[in-house]
Amino acid sequence: MPILLDGAKNATKTAPATATFRVKPKMTKHEIKEYLTKIYNLPVKKVNTANFAGKRKRAMGRQKIVEYKYKDFKKAFVTFDDSLKEVEESVAWDRNPGRATEI
Repeated sequence: MPILLDGAKNATKTAPATATFRVKPKMTKHEIKEYLTKIYNLPVKKVNTANFAGKRKRAMGRQKIVEYKYKDFKKAFVTFDDSLKEVEESVAWDRNPGRATEI
């Protein structure tokens, strides 16, 4: 089950630490929470999810136009417990906005 980290924010005085992950569309909230707590020992408080349709593209050649579509994906918005103040860099996260790295 690959989970890709998309972005993260550290905790502030008013808001807990949060992270955004790209997951497989078939994963449920309970599976995501269980995966993060058992494998990475992260104190997950709440998980929200959103489904996204893959982008449709059109490539124009000399003789014909080829249409294709990227895969559909789901984003998981994870809120961590108050015990986690700082989302560490130990989780491999690429700073390029278009690329996520697998954890």
